[in-house]
Amino acid sequence: MAMGKRKPKQTSCFLAPRDPKAASHPFYAKVNEILERNKVDKRLEHLCARFYQPVMGRPSLAPGVYFRMLLLGYFEGIDSERGIAWRVADSFSLRSSWDSV
Repeated sequence: MAMGKRKPKQTSCFLAPRDPKAASHPFYAKVNEILERNKVDKRLEHLCARFYQPVMGRPSLAPGVYFRMLLLGYFEGIDSERGIAWRVADSFSLRSSWDSV
């Protein structure tokens, strides 16, 4: 080996996925399917429009997402909004299924 020559560095063996997807929970996937088929999000937005200001502080949740979070709390026996928010934040499958709403 000649002096001053470096060996080529070994490249990383880890390949990261380009778009990681969490497996969704079949029950909540079916709930979303039923809500989308019945256009619940548009109905809730229409019903709640008068309670939402165009610009005022932090953006609020869409009524459809809030409704889904309340359903989650009911189905899983979580009786506080903080507990529901923690459960949703802890679950990639719940967050990913509601991002498209």
